Amino acid sequence: MTAPEEAHSSRIERLNIRVHALNLFLVGFLVLFFELACIRWFAAYVVFLQFFTNVVLIASFLGMSCGCLAARQPRDWLGYFPLIALSTVVAAFAIYALFYFWTGLEIDVGGQASPQEVFFGTEYRNPDVAKFVLPIESIAAVFFVLIALMFVGLGQVLGRAFDFYPNRVMGYTLNIGGSLAGIVGFSGLSFIQAPPFVWFFVSCAGIAYLLHQGGSLTKLKALALVALVLGVGMPINWFYPMHQIRWSPYYMVNHNLDLHHITVNSIGHQGMVPFASAGSSYSLIHLLQEHAGGAPFRDVLVIGAGSGNDLAHALQVGGRQIDAVEIDPVIQDIGRHYHPDHPYQDARVIPHLDDGRHFLRTTDHKYDLVIYALVDSLILHSGYANIRLESYLFTQQAFSDVKRVLKPDGIFVMYNYFRQGWIVERIAAMAESTFGCPPVILSLPYEETLKASSRAGFMMIIAGCNPRIANAFDEHKTFWLNSVPPRNLDVDGFALLPEALPPDQQHNFERISPTTLIHDAGKVISTSDDWPFLYLHGKLIPDLTIRSMIILGLLGLGMVYFFLPRGRVVINHRMFFLGAAFMLLETRAVVQMALLFGSTLVSEFGSFLYGLNSHSPG
Repeated sequence: MTAPEEAHSSRIERLNIRVHALNLFLVGFLVLFFELACIRWFAAYVVFLQFFTNVVLIASFLGMSCGCLAARQPRDWLGYFPLIALSTVVAAFAIYALFYFWTGLEIDVGGQASPQEVFFGTEYRNPDVAKFVLPIESIAAVFFVLIALMFVGLGQVLGRAFDFYPNRVMGYTLNIGGSLAGIVGFSGLSFIQAPPFVWFFVSCAGIAYLLHQGGSLTKLKALALVALVLGVGMPINWFYPMHQIRWSPYYMVNHNLDLHHITVNSIGHQGMVPFASAGSSYSLIHLLQEHAGGAPFRDVLVIGAGSGNDLAHALQVGGRQIDAVEIDPVIQDIGRHYHPDHPYQDARVIPHLDDGRHFLRTTDHKYDLVIYALVDSLILHSGYANIRLESYLFTQQAFSDVKRVLKPDGIFVMYNYFRQGWIVERIAAMAESTFGCPPVILSLPYEETLKASSRAGFMMIIAGCNPRIANAFDEHKTFWLNSVPPRNLDVDGFALLPEALPPDQQHNFERISPTTLIHDAGKVISTSDDWPFLYLHGKLIPDLTIRSMIILGLLGLGMVYFFLPRGRVVINHRMFFLGAAFMLLETRAVVQMALLFGSTLVSEFGSFLYGLNSHSPG
C-alpha cells in the first residue's frame, strides 16, 4: 500500500472511530431518554400498568441486553423499530379503548374483592356484569415483550460500537455520559411539563439518524416514525374540547373543565367542589371540634392539599395559617386557577410543593390540626421498588413525626376510601401506639361496626390525645351533618334533632357516630420505615407478584435464548454476581433516598443509578 493509500485508510479508520464514539454517546442518551418516556407514557395509557412500572424498566434492560447479544448478527434489529414501536402504541390505545368503551371487559388486578394487596382505582367495575376478565399479568406480559423488542435495535447498535471502539474504558465513559445526558434531558422536559409529542420526537429523531447512518432509513420506516410521534402526541382534548391535558412529573393529568374533575393516568382522582353546594365531609373535623367545645383550629397543616377542597373548608371556619403541602405541581396549579372558591389565593394559605414526609421532618412549626387529605397515589415513586408516593406517610415513624409537629392538644386526622377493614385497623393501631389513646373511627355513611376482613368505604380516623371529640360522642352519641356545607355553620350537630326539622330538610342530614372495629383477621401488623407497605395484607409476596415473576422470567429467558449467539456460551459467574449485587444495592439506595429526601427527587436519582447499572460490567 502506497503512503497516500495508507493515509486515506487511516483517515477512514479515524472517521469510523469517531462515528462509533458518537454512537456510544447517542445510544446511551436514547436508551435512558426513551426508557423514561416509555415508563411515563405506557403508565398513563395501558390500564393499571402505572402500578407496575418496573415491567417497563426491566423490559428496557432486557431488550438492550438482547441487542448487545445480537451485535454480531447480520439482521438489523434497529430497522424493525418503527414497526414494533408503532404496533406497541396501537396495542396500548386498543386496550385503553376496549376497557373504557366496553363495559363487558374487566381487568383483574390481584382479586380486589379480597386482595393480598390493595390497588386504588381498580375495583370500580362490577365483575358480575363483565363478560370477559383479563388478568393484569397477561397485559403486563404482552407489553413486557413488545417494549423489550423496541430496545433490541438500540442494544445492537451499542454492542457493535463497543466491539469496534478500541479504548474500552473511554467507550464506557462515552456511553455513561450519554446516559446521564438522557436523564438530564428528560428531567428538564418533565420540569417544563413537555408533552409526549416532544419526548417521542427526540427519541425518533435520534433513531432516524442511526437508521440513516446505517443506510436503512426507507420512506416507509420514516412514515412509521412520523405516525408514532403524531399518535402519542394526539391529546384527548382533540376529541373532548373541555378537557385540559397536562403532564406532571408523576401523572398524565386530565382536567375536565366543565365538571371540575381531575383524572390521573386514566383513573379518577379528585374533584373540585364549591363550599356553597357540596363536600361537607371536608368540614367535619372542624365542626366536631367547634361543637365539642374547642376553639377553632388556627394553625393547620394539610398534607395532600391537592386542588384545594380541604383548604376552602378550613378557611371557612377560622383557619389563621394553613400550610398546604402537595407533591404534584400540576394538580396544585389547577387548584390555584380553577377551584371555584380560590382557596390558594387566600393570604392565610401557604402552598408548599414538597413530599409530605419530608415536610414533616423539616418543619419547626406547631399545628392545632394535621390532616392527611386523601393521600392515595396511583403510581409508584420508582420502578425499582413497590413503594407508592405516600408509602412513607403511613409508618410508625411518620406518625411520630406528626406527633412532634402537633401542639399538646392538637389533633391528627386521616380520611380516605381505605377499601379494606384491615387497613383501617392497621392505621388505628399505629395511631393508638403513637399517641397513647385509641382514635375515633368514623364511617361515612355510618356503620356501627367494621370487621377487619370486610370492605371499607370512606373512613375518618381522628387521633391525638385531646379527648374532647371522643367525650362529646360519649355524651351525645350522634353528630348530624348536612350535605350542604353552609347549613352546618349555624347549627350544633351534637344538639340537633333532625326529626324536629321540616320534612323537606330532614333528608339532608347524615348521621355521624363512631364505628367499632372488630378484629377478625389475624395479627395486626404495623408498617415502619423498614417495611412501608400499608396496602399489603401481610409480610408476604403477593400471589400476583409471584405469577408475574414466573411469567416475565420465562419470557425473559426465552428472549435471551432467542438472541444468544449460536455456539458454545460461557457464563461469567463473576460478572453475573457483580450485576446482581449492583441491582440490589441500587434498589436499596433508591428506597432509602425516598425516605431521606422524599419522593420528589428520588426518580431522578434512580434514573442516574440506572444509567450506571445499565452499562456496568455485570
